[in-house]
Amino acid sequence: MSKVLIIGAGGVGQVVVHKCAQHPSVFSDIMLASRTKSKCDKIAQGIESQYGVKIKTAKIDAEDVPALVKLIRRFKPKMVINVALPYQDLTIMDACLEAGVHYLDTANYEPKDVAKFEYSWQWAYQDRFKEAGLMAVLGCGFDPGVTNVYTAYAAKHHFDEIHYLDIVDANAGSHGKAFATNFNPEINIREITQNGKYYENGEWVEIPPHSVMKPLNYPEIGPKNSYVIFHEELESLTKHFPTLKRARFWMTFGDEYLTHLRVIQNIGMAGIEPINFKGKKIVPLEFLKAVLPNPGDLGENYTGWTSIGCRIKGIKDGQEKTYYVYNNCSHKAAYEETGTQGVSYTTGVPAMIGAMMMLTGEWSGAGVWNVEQLNPDPFMAKLNEYGLPWHEQHNIDLEV
Repeated sequence: MSKVLIIGAGGVGQVVVHKCAQHPSVFSDIMLASRTKSKCDKIAQGIESQYGVKIKTAKIDAEDVPALVKLIRRFKPKMVINVALPYQDLTIMDACLEAGVHYLDTANYEPKDVAKFEYSWQWAYQDRFKEAGLMAVLGCGFDPGVTNVYTAYAAKHHFDEIHYLDIVDANAGSHGKAFATNFNPEINIREITQNGKYYENGEWVEIPPHSVMKPLNYPEIGPKNSYVIFHEELESLTKHFPTLKRARFWMTFGDEYLTHLRVIQNIGMAGIEPINFKGKKIVPLEFLKAVLPNPGDLGENYTGWTSIGCRIKGIKDGQEKTYYVYNNCSHKAAYEETGTQGVSYTTGVPAMIGAMMMLTGEWSGAGVWNVEQLNPDPFMAKLNEYGLPWHEQHNIDLEV
């Protein structure tokens, strides 16, 4: 039984608290903290009425290391689950090191002033966490996270060498809004408007945004237009699976969504450089975030499914083999359980499972780790138990 501090009270944080509260034998004492304490209190009240579990709450600025250290030392958790903004990864890691607690997040660091995410900043903490005897697990959401575990599971059980990896991510749901993002708009729009990038023959190939498209069939959903974009797990997976000849990430976008996105970019609302407006400095993308629907409020009327998985080709016993492992998640079922839509659910459940792996000793080791470096088997078992069951298909046409 262990105390855990969860930082971030958005949709993902709400899921993480729900799922931790369902397992008091592991998460004996839970605190939820964010910049807006009222959000934490609302989530905590819902949990208490649903499960009878008391959740402590606190106000915290995740960029204020001394304040973070003070909070951690006061509550004395065994670990911190970071589901705040990716901008805040490094300050939370700094606080964990100073306070002497383990760390887990769901998305890699990116600076506020550059639309760029990569693991180099967090990998640079390797020696400090190792010397402190602390464990930091990076990218334990769904993608990154479960997709990394899927790849590790495939490499362990189904392949001698993995040569081709295509991660496919479809949101085949409908929230009824003209335009909305399924997680923090600021992060989402920065992510998908960057140049695409994929790995091939030992090099990174950069392409214009949304310039490579292919209709792919998703189980129980059907064909969806899927676009090659860059996603952070490609960086760690190509490092840890050196037999890869090519690795790509595909995400579905509807035509209407892409039209809105183009307009947002064309009128400058996707900008991250401050502009002067009536004597005040504002960031256009931050303003846009303020007027778009809150992703955490989309769940009630959300219908349809997400479908995320890995399509893999390689060699087993000298023979070419293909393998597809995936999960389909119902937005409606996610909302009925946690009050959030499926995208938050698919990120929050793996974060809880990863924390459980660390607290129970299934995952251990001082230093900074990507999830594919750790034993996939107990994690895969818990996915089936805790709401994200996976399915596999062997020797099929991968379409990619």
